[in-house]
Amino acid sequence: MTILYRGPLASCDYDCPYCPFAKRRDSVEQLRADRAALERFAAWVAAADHPVSVLFTPWGEGLVRSWYRRTLVELSHLPHVRRVAIQTNLSHRTSWTSDADPARLALWATFHPGQVPYERFLGKARDLAERGIRYSVGIVGQPEHLADARRLRADLPDHIYLWVNAAEGRTYTDAEAADWTAVDPLFGHSRHPHPSLGRACRTGDDVVSVDGDGTVRRCHFVPTVLGNLYDGSFRAGLGPRPCPLDMCDCHIGYVHLEPLGLYDVFAGGILERIPNLA
Repeated sequence: MTILYRGPLASCDYDCPYCPFAKRRDSVEQLRADRAALERFAAWVAAADHPVSVLFTPWGEGLVRSWYRRTLVELSHLPHVRRVAIQTNLSHRTSWTSDADPARLALWATFHPGQVPYERFLGKARDLAERGIRYSVGIVGQPEHLADARRLRADLPDHIYLWVNAAEGRTYTDAEAADWTAVDPLFGHSRHPHPSLGRACRTGDDVVSVDGDGTVRRCHFVPTVLGNLYDGSFRAGLGPRPCPLDMCDCHIGYVHLEPLGLYDVFAGGILERIPNLA
C-alpha cells in the first residue's frame, strides 16, 4: 500500500508568489494537533502487517518541525516500510538524514528562486548526495526561473534528476517547452493537464490519501471518502476504479494514471519522483 499523508500543518517558512496553496501561520495549538496527528499515523504504519510506502505532502514545510524529521527517521528503519519520502523546500539542515536508513528514506526537494540563496540550496543538495540520500530536485517553470534551472542542471551531480513543474495556469509555446525539456526531458508530462475521466488509476486501490483525522480518500483531488484509516473502515472501499475527474494536472496524481505508463518511467522512484532513465 502506498499512502499520501497530509496532516493539518500549513505554515511555511517561504512565501512563494506562484504557490497555489493558501498558507497560514500555525498557532501553538495547531502545531500540537499536527504533531499528535502525525504520531498517530506513524504508530499505525509501524503496526501494519503488510508493506507500506509513505509520501508526506504537507501544505507547509514539514522538515523545519522536529516531529517530521523524527518520524521519517523512525519509519525508515522499519523492515516493512519500503520507502518514506517527503516534499520539502530543503530549508532545514540536512545532517539529520544520517540517522535514517538511506535505502528507504527519500526527499522530493523544490528550489524556489527568490526565497533562498542559490548556493545555500545547492550546498544542501550536494550534501545529501554525499550522504547517499535518494532525492530529486525540482523547480517551477516560470520564465524568470529558466536561468536558475539551467544553472542547477549544470551544478547538480549528474545522477540527480532535475524536474520542472509547469506553472499553474501557464500555456507554453513549443519553443518555451523545448527550453524546459532541455532541462527536464520529462517536462512533456507536466506541460499539459492529462485527460483522466474514466481512465484506470491506481488511486483508491493500492494508493490512497490520508489526512490528519485518518480520513481516507483515493487521492488528494477526489473528495469522496472511502472510510477511516484507524477503524479499518477504508478497506471495504478499496478496489480498482476509473478516475471521476475530467483532468489531472499534478504529478502526485497523474503518475498513478495507468494509461500514462509512468510506473515504468519512474520504476523504483515513484514517491520521490526519480525516473529510471538507465
